[in-house]
Amino acid sequence: MKEPSGLACDQYRRFADDFDLAASLGHNAHRLSIEWSRIEPSEGQWDEAALAHYVEVMRALRQRRLEPVVTLHHFTTPQWLVAQGGWATPLIVDRFARYAQKVVGALGDAVRYWITVNEPMVYVRMHYIQGVGPPGARDLGQALRVVEHLIRAHAAAYRVLHDAPRPGQPPPQVSIAHHYPAFWPCRRWWPMDRWAAALTDRAFNRALVEALTEGRWSVPGVATWRIPEARATLDYFGINFYGRQFLRWAPSPGSWPAATCDLGHHPREAPERTSMGWDVHPESFFRVLSQFGRMGRPILVTENGAYMEDDARRWRFIERHLQAMARAMQGGAPVIGYLYWSLVDNFEWADGFGPRYGLAAVDYATQGRTVRESGRRYAEICRSNRIALV
Repeated sequence: MKEPSGLACDQYRRFADDFDLAASLGHNAHRLSIEWSRIEPSEGQWDEAALAHYVEVMRALRQRRLEPVVTLHHFTTPQWLVAQGGWATPLIVDRFARYAQKVVGALGDAVRYWITVNEPMVYVRMHYIQGVGPPGARDLGQALRVVEHLIRAHAAAYRVLHDAPRPGQPPPQVSIAHHYPAFWPCRRWWPMDRWAAALTDRAFNRALVEALTEGRWSVPGVATWRIPEARATLDYFGINFYGRQFLRWAPSPGSWPAATCDLGHHPREAPERTSMGWDVHPESFFRVLSQFGRMGRPILVTENGAYMEDDARRWRFIERHLQAMARAMQGGAPVIGYLYWSLVDNFEWADGFGPRYGLAAVDYATQGRTVRESGRRYAEICRSNRIALV
């Protein structure tokens, strides 16, 4: 059953109150997204009132000493562009650069930290391989075209954001927010499971990172592209981390890669799960941060969080992941920030209103906010900027 979002958490109108809440909890940064379809409701027609709204939002953040971390594309695409082929058409690269130019021109020097695209590989997997989101495709060829266009669009937007004047301000910091799961074989003794995990890691994680650092995207047996304009277009690594995913070799016609994600496998190896059934494994978070730490760029944790029906378990999730991050930093990982997902409960895409990730609970009937105990305990860490290691 499809569930309409309606007002969701209504932050578009309630942003000032939510920013007051964030500041009261000791936060000093806030990640948010620009809605492209509000800015450009029809091709080439710009809504100046919508742009003025986002200018007001940035001003409200700055007034509360909250550093804006702004995302240009977070899964949603204007319908007029979808009608032209969306991310499957090469036209998207120019359209996205033009949109980025309009946004940076309006927001000016109010934003230093930019995210061009949120979770590009999740977008490809869900919308063009699994068929969960629009256009509901299940087509490897089309999925590969979308991957290439996302990389080229990011590169074009990167240059637009860097070329924008910032008199007297430090240069912008531009990245993507990449969902970076740790892929493990379901049966470590079985070579095909190990191969499936390694191939998935290459296709989902490493190829994208290499494209945006070296200008080359390559997955053996699938495709290799040289995209020189994408080389060195990450000023920092934006990492979304939620846990491990177990891979099982399970060939089927049309599958890519020939593996299935098995959340229910190996209960002995994955004894703790979120209420979404996702594996809780802070050690993998430590390993991912340590891996990126050796690549010489700053790291911003752009998402990390959990839906837990038991809020005490949510706090334990947060605490253990912060401890893993602190250990990685002690080992040299240059982490510059951590953004919990999310400040308040939200409409969780295909999963609707069921999952509750917020540090503050939302009563969707009244839009009231109630800070959870996990939110209060996280606030103590934010204010002190310290966490005890175990």
